[in-house]
Amino acid sequence: MAFRFVHTADLHLDSPLRSLSLRNPELAALIGDATRQALIRIVDLCLEERVDALIIAGDLYDGDQTSMKTARFLATQMQRLHEPNIKVFKIRGNHDALSRITQELVLPPSVKVFTGRAEAVEFKHLAQTIAIHGLSFAKPHAPESLLPKYKPAVPGAVNIGIMHTSLAGAPGHDQYAPCSAADLHAAEFHYWALGHIHQRTEHAGQRKVIMPGMPQGRDINEAGEKSISLVTVHDDGSVTVEERLTSIAQFERASVDLSGSTDWREVVERIERSLQDLRLATRSDHLVARLRLKGSTPLAWTIRRDLDLLRTEAEQRAERTGKTWIEKIELDIHSPSTDQPASGSDPILELNQIMREQVISSAGYREQVREMVQSLMDDLPPEARQITGKDDAEFETFLENLIAEGGEELIARMAEARSEND
Repeated sequence: MAFRFVHTADLHLDSPLRSLSLRNPELAALIGDATRQALIRIVDLCLEERVDALIIAGDLYDGDQTSMKTARFLATQMQRLHEPNIKVFKIRGNHDALSRITQELVLPPSVKVFTGRAEAVEFKHLAQTIAIHGLSFAKPHAPESLLPKYKPAVPGAVNIGIMHTSLAGAPGHDQYAPCSAADLHAAEFHYWALGHIHQRTEHAGQRKVIMPGMPQGRDINEAGEKSISLVTVHDDGSVTVEERLTSIAQFERASVDLSGSTDWREVVERIERSLQDLRLATRSDHLVARLRLKGSTPLAWTIRRDLDLLRTEAEQRAERTGKTWIEKIELDIHSPSTDQPASGSDPILELNQIMREQVISSAGYREQVREMVQSLMDDLPPEARQITGKDDAEFETFLENLIAEGGEELIARMAEARSEND
């Protein structure tokens, strides 16, 4: 009979909310509990499929986690697997290495947590010999490849390696235990269960080298479906992999074109159609959408002025759509009048042109905005600072959007004030 296991990584249990946009208490509660619900779903899958093992390739925790509620919850889920004799093999990733409860938590004897010294655990599964290889992070940083430290493949056994690694690197992820997929293929293991990078990737080659991604996204930068791998090692040593959906809440971006819209009702209806289309394409239980309104519309100023009202309208349409939530509304809209070149007869259009060409684009203005944002960030709690991006490139994009939207709003206010006085 085949040996079957579930491979997951990067649950980041009970990680704090990372978006200031989750101001809706019900949405915040949904996202705050989603990582736990994802683990429950994974355990349910293990039980339903009657697998032989669960492999967790690091970052089960989210850092310096001190909550014993998390510990009790995890122990309960591991006990559910222990009772039907489903083994658990876990390594510590860079976030787990920071966790205070990692060393203290008492888990059932069926749970094997690998140490900072490479091991190969061998056991019999009917006629097969299974060898699970693992190595945990002893410290939060691993600047060099860990592959040379792993035990060699056990002859005649099904060899499965568990590693927490950035591989050759990925956007938004620091380098940890770097190595190449080619090196892993050459190690002669039947399957490499990887963790660390939050996007699912299957690295083609003669062996199975899989980064499952995280089973539950936590913010808009972790958008899309999230899943685990259900792996079957057949009696002849061949391996098949099924991807199974696990995300409870799925973050997605939606672009809504408001070009030419002249009526508030039409704006709301376009938003509703966009949400309905996105909901139909979403397989996860809940859709959490970030809307980006774009285009040239005479309602640009009205929308900016009454954005809170529009958000309320959008949330009502989302609720009517079913299990759909608005995470944030971004604006990339402008009035048709600002599209026109300055003619010398319209001081507002002239000012708009001057702002675009001389003020907003200047290095000095950008530097002033940068200093202001960085000063504000210093006053925010650490979990809220990622609103400006995870790296330098995302921070620069945040600045560009902030500067552009500020200029558009100023011109829109002046244009509206003039129309009211005419």
